[in-house]
Amino acid sequence: MIKPRKSGELIAPYGGRLVDLVVPQERKAPILEKAKRLDSVQISYRSLRDLALLAVGAFSPLDRFMREEDYRSVLQEMRLAEGTLFPIPLTLPVEDVKNFEAGADIVLRAPTNEIVAIMHLEEIYSWDLAEEAMAVFGTTDSRHPHVAEMHTWGKHYLSGPIDMINLPSHHDFPELTRTPAEVRDTLKTRGCSSVVAFQPRHPMHRAHEELTKQTMEEVNGSLLINPVVGKTSHTAIDHYTRVRCYKTLVENHYDRNRTMLNLLPLAVRMAGPRSGIWHGIINRNYGANYFIVGRDRIGPAGKDSHGKFFYETASVQKMFREHEEEIGVRMVPFTEMVYVSKKDTYAMPEIARNGRDDYITCSGSPVIEDSLFNGSKLPEWFTRPEVAHILQEANPPKSRQGFCVWLTGLPSSGKSTIADILAPMLMAKGKKVTVLDGEVVRTHLSKGLSFSKEDRITNIIRI
Repeated sequence: MIKPRKSGELIAPYGGRLVDLVVPQERKAPILEKAKRLDSVQISYRSLRDLALLAVGAFSPLDRFMREEDYRSVLQEMRLAEGTLFPIPLTLPVEDVKNFEAGADIVLRAPTNEIVAIMHLEEIYSWDLAEEAMAVFGTTDSRHPHVAEMHTWGKHYLSGPIDMINLPSHHDFPELTRTPAEVRDTLKTRGCSSVVAFQPRHPMHRAHEELTKQTMEEVNGSLLINPVVGKTSHTAIDHYTRVRCYKTLVENHYDRNRTMLNLLPLAVRMAGPRSGIWHGIINRNYGANYFIVGRDRIGPAGKDSHGKFFYETASVQKMFREHEEEIGVRMVPFTEMVYVSKKDTYAMPEIARNGRDDYITCSGSPVIEDSLFNGSKLPEWFTRPEVAHILQEANPPKSRQGFCVWLTGLPSSGKSTIADILAPMLMAKGKKVTVLDGEVVRTHLSKGLSFSKEDRITNIIRI
């Protein structure tokens, strides 16, 4: 039985203050004009994602990249300096700060150089990679992808109030990428007193569907399916395919008056238990008061240098349970479910055993990846046919996938002759073949290049 949460309230230790740093349209023109005269810094894609969610209140109560006092407190205590629970440091790393000084305004530019925000710079401080990695990730092992990425960051962090001028555009699923305020307003119109958030990282299968529907009924609430998209680094299936799967499920197998699909463009941290709490806070800001927390370690798929997983299986649920009152969200643990073939349903293993029913134990990721790799059909007891069709369409078997044959060698060594023989042989096997000849490349793509070592490398890079 799920422990009840008070009806309809957004519980927040900061009194429900939700941040909005986006400059109104009528104020943008003079701010943009001012921005042209300011020094600027180009931020990374990860920082751009952080900035965009920070600006719309997804990280409330944060209203800026962290001050040094907050940063140090988060590393040591998982709390902001004034005591609010916040487990992940949200910082803006830069390399060169010689043109910046506290008290000045600077422009934040996207990796593609567009102006996105103005920061009223208050602090510039240095940080230590080993200290932060150990505090947040519990390791300095570069096999952890986030730790490895930190080696590429600048040596200083910037902090100060922000005016967000241009939010990044989402051209893939714009109708599904909403701000926290937009999600909360939409959920409010559904008329349900409680909201259950579910954050799948794989295409949802029948066990996910069963659990989310049961939980909705138990709390008499709405369901917010709020998957992370973009820079996730923890799933082999691209987010475009995953979102198409979620869409077809919501449209065909859920009560659309009580179910909402939203996309969360979050740059994940894969920090195990700390990430679990962070995701709970984020989903609270999107309007949830229940959050389904699975057995996932919320860590890298691979193992560390000693062949061990970075985090224990139960660690995320354990830490979330310890802090759920402060988070303001009740945890719904997603435990193992098995398929009972005789009843064509999913159940907890102990229920199946008590009923002496035969059942199949499975994990979503291995079943999906094994079927796609072998080109076999996903079973209907495991996933809906519409979802299986999308997955197979996006991941054809090896026999239907393309490949490249690159023939390289000295002039007149027979490259074109071999290509002219190989192409019809492949076409006779049913392949569609395009031949890209080196002379054609040099005429049209690499015109003007010589045969020097530098120009040959440039030619190869262009190809």
